[in-house]
Amino acid sequence: MVLKIVVNSVIMYALLILFMRVMGKRQLGQLEPSELVVTILISEVASTPMADPTKPIYYGAVPVFVLFLTELAMSLIMAKSVRLRTLLAGKPSLLIVHGRIDQAQMRRNRFTPDELAEALRSQGALDLNQVQYAILETDGQLNVIMDPADRPVTAGQMGLAEADAGYPMIVVNDGRVLEENLRLLGLDSRWLEKKLREQGVSSPRDVYLMTVDAAGGIYLSPRQR
Repeated sequence: MVLKIVVNSVIMYALLILFMRVMGKRQLGQLEPSELVVTILISEVASTPMADPTKPIYYGAVPVFVLFLTELAMSLIMAKSVRLRTLLAGKPSLLIVHGRIDQAQMRRNRFTPDELAEALRSQGALDLNQVQYAILETDGQLNVIMDPADRPVTAGQMGLAEADAGYPMIVVNDGRVLEENLRLLGLDSRWLEKKLREQGVSSPRDVYLMTVDAAGGIYLSPRQR
């Protein structure tokens, strides 16, 4: 019986390592909600044949395999559907904009002032007046963008003027135009078509990622065939 427990444990260990390798290299602290759920469920069902030698190995292997296939299918669908990705994984939230805390976003994300202060301190941001943007990402990480004059080795520290380009927004995501972000930037589809032609791109479908900031700065990554 002890030998069976050992064998079952080794087999389940090998299966879990294989499945996690195929699912990707995302760190535990960066798991999306669906990935976290699958990770928790897999840990529960995988323990059944390891703890109970009377249970056949497939009692754990089959559910793990089904969960793996489900997560893999969902990942592929989410990669193609912006709406589904937003529904399941959410979207980034701006908690601070130009030093002002968006309290509605704080409440919506159940983020307390103490948690915000702690997250800012961990990134060396002690003065909220120097924070240009604080973005709560879908994986729960808080990214902080300091004001131009307060960034390391900035033009402000060197006594040079620097224009505020704002926060780059995604306008094309994997071939799909994000109309809402275009509107927030005061732009439209005609502007987008013109800029794509200037970049030698005929259609948004040929763009993997395109971002635009408030100053009109563009980053464009064509889709690789």
